[in-house]
Amino acid sequence: MSSSCAADPAIARARHWLDATRVHPDRAPGWMHPLLRGLDTAGPADISANDLAPDGIAARQSAVLVLLSGGPDGPEVVLQRRARRLRHHSGEISFPGGRRDEGDHDPVATALREAQEETGLDPSTVDVVATFPRLVLLTGFHVTAVLGHWTARSTLSAADPAETEAVLQVPLATLAEPAHRFRMRAGGGAWRGPAFRIGDDVVWGYTGEVLDTVLRMGGWHRDWPPGPEQDWEDL
Repeated sequence: MSSSCAADPAIARARHWLDATRVHPDRAPGWMHPLLRGLDTAGPADISANDLAPDGIAARQSAVLVLLSGGPDGPEVVLQRRARRLRHHSGEISFPGGRRDEGDHDPVATALREAQEETGLDPSTVDVVATFPRLVLLTGFHVTAVLGHWTARSTLSAADPAETEAVLQVPLATLAEPAHRFRMRAGGGAWRGPAFRIGDDVVWGYTGEVLDTVLRMGGWHRDWPPGPEQDWEDL
């Protein structure tokens, strides 16, 4: 990293989001710096229009890993298709992640543990460089997205077929393609937001909102005509 970027106040402030021993914004490659600067001042409303106010009840904490790496066609993100046998969100595309275990002392621990369990990811190959603002989802979970740079790419797979059907490494350029983008509503309009088509899969919900944020703040966004909202039930 250049000395000018290492001295960037936005990157320096990012160290204080979590314990400095867990988050290392200075290890991010240059192509991630615009995203880090955007996240440095971002609040929940910059990520989602569906964020709920905390209800004062003991939060159900969860975390996901937004894992970016350099690929042959530019930066890529790791996603997974949830097993179709699951009771909730079966067959949907998501980031690796899940609810906090008692032994997880922070969102970084949760995100890395879940990613290892679901995809076989080696946590030692991930530099955690930032976190996204915590959101309160319609499901009641308080979720934190942990942004990581994958320093040593390897083959990932569905480590637990009972939870994960497939692991995908998707170029951000594919997500940014205007033809792959649309706006969606679900739950009778309880959720509205950006969505993506990846082959036969549709990416929406919290995952779609975070991916939209990555594209906008990271400089990979391409203008696209939103058009009329599509209903999840009609897809």
